[in-house]
Amino acid sequence: MRDRSLAPAPEPLPFPVADAHTHLDACGCENAEDVGAAMARAAAVGVTRVVTVADDLESAVWAVEAAHWHPDLYAAVALHPTRADLLDGVVKAELERLAADEKVVAIGETGLDHYWEEAPHRAQAEAFAWHIDLAKRTGKALMIHDRNAHEAVFEVLDAEGAPERVIFHCFSGDAAMASRCADAGYVMSFAGPVSFRNAVDLQEAARLAPTDLILVETDAPFLTPHPFRGKRNEPFALPYTLRALAKVRGQDMAELCEQVSRTTGRMYGIWVN
Repeated sequence: MRDRSLAPAPEPLPFPVADAHTHLDACGCENAEDVGAAMARAAAVGVTRVVTVADDLESAVWAVEAAHWHPDLYAAVALHPTRADLLDGVVKAELERLAADEKVVAIGETGLDHYWEEAPHRAQAEAFAWHIDLAKRTGKALMIHDRNAHEAVFEVLDAEGAPERVIFHCFSGDAAMASRCADAGYVMSFAGPVSFRNAVDLQEAARLAPTDLILVETDAPFLTPHPFRGKRNEPFALPYTLRALAKVRGQDMAELCEQVSRTTGRMYGIWVN
């Protein structure tokens, strides 16, 4: 039976950072009290800002509402690519309304998923293109979900023209892809897998990524970092990933945290303190 208990709290960070991508609703947060408790656990270890991310319309509505429950919580709204075939006119109108909210800092997660095959590839590409346009119209960052679809994602970005700020959520590419993202100025957000012992290609990408193009995330409740794989993830566990990333890169921890915080401000307009 899978262990769904939380990992122990990590040592606090030397400089505050933001969790660039999490799913507080999937973490079991249902109300303002739950959100406040999760945010307090995160703040206690130096994770002082959090972006909670939608993957369907219901969670988008919840994310925006929840962002107004706590001053340090923000939202991203979109339809996940596996739900791309649900993006009709009614859903588009509601996402546009939500995206205009002041607490929404990104359009996401959107992109392509060629692993689950739950929505036709053509529908995914069309939905991705629509979300790219929404990011441009709102002036907000584009948060990309890319699973088993690296080349196809770049094809859509190239065809549509990327918005000014692009984030590859839970970056999963190799060194060649990291180099391609760096050349384009796309930000790579690293999650728990960078701490996994068998993630050799991902760790090589992490070493190559320019420091000013790096964010960190939990993608909670998924992808709990080593050595607590299998336990339930939450924003407070982000320092485990950050320390693993600093070790992989051979970089001073405080320096990495400070740069990640600056990049958070540049991408989301969230100044971490």
